[in-house]
Amino acid sequence: MAKAARFYGTGRRKKSIARVYLMPGKGDIIINKRPIDEYFGLETLKVIVRQPMAATDTVDKYDVLVNVRGGGYTGQAGAIRHGISRALLQVDADYRPVLKKAGFLTRDPRAKERKKYGLKAARRAPQFSKR
Repeated sequence: MAKAARFYGTGRRKKSIARVYLMPGKGDIIINKRPIDEYFGLETLKVIVRQPMAATDTVDKYDVLVNVRGGGYTGQAGAIRHGISRALLQVDADYRPVLKKAGFLTRDPRAKERKKYGLKAARRAPQFSKR
């Protein structure tokens, strides 16, 4: 384990960017200066954020401090998960196989497709009528 008291990881998903800091503590997760229960309304998003720590059995060993911006709540939750995973690698490189197998280290490349001319959206065509 490294000697630093603070471990950093950057996570990205869609338009969201999360800066994640791990510090030894009792397991508090603070997102944009608000507790996770106050920041995320949906329980599924809270589960997504906690997945890397659950996989590595570090739920109550580290406090997580997050600054996240851009995108929606789902994208932000994915970005935080990615950032926590990267920060856990700085804590201990032995976590890599577990996190890699779960797919938490891979940046999800899916993003919004651009709108094309002649269409109403990326693929949505105007309604067709014979007459």
